[in-house]
Amino acid sequence: MKTYILLLFCIISFSLNAQTDDVKAVKQAVIQFFEGFHKKDSVMMQEVVHKDIILQTTFMTKKGESILRKGNAEGFIKAVATRADSPTWDERIQSYNVQIDGTMANVWTPYEFWLDGKFLHCGVNSFQLFKDNGKWKIIYLIDTRRKKGCQE
Repeated sequence: MKTYILLLFCIISFSLNAQTDDVKAVKQAVIQFFEGFHKKDSVMMQEVVHKDIILQTTFMTKKGESILRKGNAEGFIKAVATRADSPTWDERIQSYNVQIDGTMANVWTPYEFWLDGKFLHCGVNSFQLFKDNGKWKIIYLIDTRRKKGCQE
């Protein structure tokens, strides 16, 4: 009986460790995306972005209309890499909530966006990732943007 309990404990420990490794790897992919974003390093960003990534943003207009806008991934990464040194972009991630099921992961990251040290807006990023041959890749990114209800 003791052997069965020990074996069960080992199996559970191994699966928990594997899950923890995936959580770390998923979070690291998002961290690397933002490191590349802040350093204007398109190569760093593209290492964690799937070639078929979808970008979207949603916000409310001053008239109260809900807007959903699709972005061009190639254009976005190029704009990040070629932007001028001023104004300075600073997206401050408040927390990371990682959820994983097999080869799919979601990372929910509330953020504040600062432009040249001045608060511009806040919101949430929602990243969808796919485990592509052992490496987590961002396949979908949608964010919200608002000026009210922020913690700045």
